[in-house]
Amino acid sequence: MSTRKVWFITGASKGMGLEIANAVLKNGDQVAATSRNLAELTTQISEQNENFLPLQLDITNDFEVKRAIQTAVDYFGKIDVVVNNAGYYLVGSLEEISDEEFRKTIDVNLFGTVNVIRNVMPFLRKQQSGHIINISSNMGYVGYGNTGSYNAAKFAVIGLSEALAQEAKQFNINVTVIAPGMFRTNFMSDTTLASTQNKIEAYKVEEHLKMLQSFNGKQPGNPVKLAQVLVDITKLTNPPVHLPLGPDSYNSIIEHRKAEAAEMESWKNISFSTNFD
Repeated sequence: MSTRKVWFITGASKGMGLEIANAVLKNGDQVAATSRNLAELTTQISEQNENFLPLQLDITNDFEVKRAIQTAVDYFGKIDVVVNNAGYYLVGSLEEISDEEFRKTIDVNLFGTVNVIRNVMPFLRKQQSGHIINISSNMGYVGYGNTGSYNAAKFAVIGLSEALAQEAKQFNINVTVIAPGMFRTNFMSDTTLASTQNKIEAYKVEEHLKMLQSFNGKQPGNPVKLAQVLVDITKLTNPPVHLPLGPDSYNSIIEHRKAEAAEMESWKNISFSTNFD
């Protein structure tokens, strides 16, 4: 029996998604790669043959997601690994962000992931196998000022991944949520960073943007190594549910949890005071 896997990867035309797609093809696996921009996707993928299926997809559209997954199954016969990678990063304080802007952040980063999971689970459940990999962030564990909408979405991805892991285990389906730190992609370039339109000077969002843009091209994480990690964990019998990638991500999460535990302990007497006597 062939050990070749079929991958379904969202947001594959650039950044981490592109590196993952290229690593999958290099490994000899097959990939249905999606992007809103099909021309960009086909231009960027290095190996184009019968193992590569490019699909134009808006992940916020449930009908399109259902159709893309069915197309991938019809073409390859199955899906083994799903990578929910497509994302959108908006900078702005909670007071500044409009309802429309906040909802767009949630639509792309959260509901897009949910749409894919909802529509792929029937296939994985029927075949009694699969691996769903959700890309969150260290910002899914640690909240930062001026990035509240992104935090909200990525925190939610952590929670839904934990729930999904429990639901899917009985069907022999693995779930891993990845929390990357700063990796050297175009994610922090001036062409990909978005900021709220209604800026309030007191929040210094422009300074925050310049700080983020200053990291562009200097991020410590190697996206090629990240992509290889994802390929490797799909070969494990018991992969992790939580996997921070990058020392910066791991350290920030651990330190935050230590501080969080200390705060909870200091207020424990009040936490324990609310039961009936």
